[in-house]
Amino acid sequence: MTPRRGNGAALPLLAALAAAAVIAADDLPRAGDDKEGYESPSYETNSRSLLTRKGKPTDLLALSANPPRGLPAVPVPGDNPQTRDGIALGRRLFFDRRLSLNNTMSCAICHVPEMGFAHNELKTSVGFEGRSVKRNAPTLLNAVYKTKLFHDGREISLENQVWSPLLARNEMANPSIGYVIEKIRAIDEYEGLFEKSFGRQGVSMETIGKAIAQYQRALLSANSRFDRWYYGKEKDALSEKEKRGFAVFTGKGACVACHLVGGEYALFTDNELHNTGIGFEASMEKEPAAKKIQLAPGVFADMDGGVLSKLAKVEKMNDLGRYEVTQDPGDRWKYVTPMLRNVELTAPYMHDGSLSTLEEVIEFYDRGGIPNELLSPLLRPLNLSAEEKGALHAFLLSLTGGNYAELVSDAFAAPIGELRENDPFWANQRLNQK
Repeated sequence: MTPRRGNGAALPLLAALAAAAVIAADDLPRAGDDKEGYESPSYETNSRSLLTRKGKPTDLLALSANPPRGLPAVPVPGDNPQTRDGIALGRRLFFDRRLSLNNTMSCAICHVPEMGFAHNELKTSVGFEGRSVKRNAPTLLNAVYKTKLFHDGREISLENQVWSPLLARNEMANPSIGYVIEKIRAIDEYEGLFEKSFGRQGVSMETIGKAIAQYQRALLSANSRFDRWYYGKEKDALSEKEKRGFAVFTGKGACVACHLVGGEYALFTDNELHNTGIGFEASMEKEPAAKKIQLAPGVFADMDGGVLSKLAKVEKMNDLGRYEVTQDPGDRWKYVTPMLRNVELTAPYMHDGSLSTLEEVIEFYDRGGIPNELLSPLLRPLNLSAEEKGALHAFLLSLTGGNYAELVSDAFAAPIGELRENDPFWANQRLNQK
């Protein structure tokens, strides 16, 4: 379940939120299908239709040229400079559901803007035709600063990264690069847009990757209350409890060993891979005899694990982390250190979404991870007091970017690539639905 962040009240206009220097917890944009409190028998839906939500475009080019306080300059490759047309094209592609084989999956299905450009409701992603993906959808906020992409670090550029989900059979399921290119060429809404952004090159493997990368490079979120206090020298931007939490973060908690904080900016990651024991334990554990299943609000039942596996017809996918890339036995169960900016918004946590709340994450690291022969030497029991854990949790909540609502508002203003009757693949879609 999504961590509780508000009281379920109707959201004010996102445009008003965008103008606010600090976003109150109750005002953070959330999913239209809001299941907060679903575990309670008194749950009442507060869902909002995608058709009624409205947004306000923001100047993403200016944002990428001048990152918010707390972030460094955006690293931009020489062969793909940020342009207004390129960012707009990438944004359109990112939200276009027609880029999947059956015209239902977009990048934003797993990287939901109002869920921190991650996915709060699923431990691991679900792709084409409900097929399981073995890892959690990471946030795309500030992804431009990652030197290793995906949880196992198998890609090094945003331009290349996009093709993995586009072609993966359990994600967007396109059969080939050429299929995607021909499909985009056949959609009249894209006529002339690639030429406008990239000259005579038009629609190609290279320009599709470049356009989506430009949009992702503009998803910058910082100027948090922490940034205003630490870099802006605003003494009252953090509470005394949050300041004590930062002291734990950089001291006894040793969080800063992997989640780096610099003198001029903070990425809260070392961009390295570590074994915390989560992957090891998942690989070694046996399926429990019974599993607790939620059937409805406040209604749970214990189901025989063997029966459940037969119903699901899905075998558990083993995950060896970085080893799957390098085939080096020493890389088993290593995963990239995630950034902590906006961590309040991006539950569940860890590469497999196995920890639901920040409190659980803090308890996990306080225990020193899960022992195994390849456990990172940086992990050890911390013996934090209850007060220290509470302060650390409070500090982590101060890392939510001050411009987050502005990015969500911009996303709400983007077209979602609705399949239309004049699309060349409309007839095939209708046949598939019969």
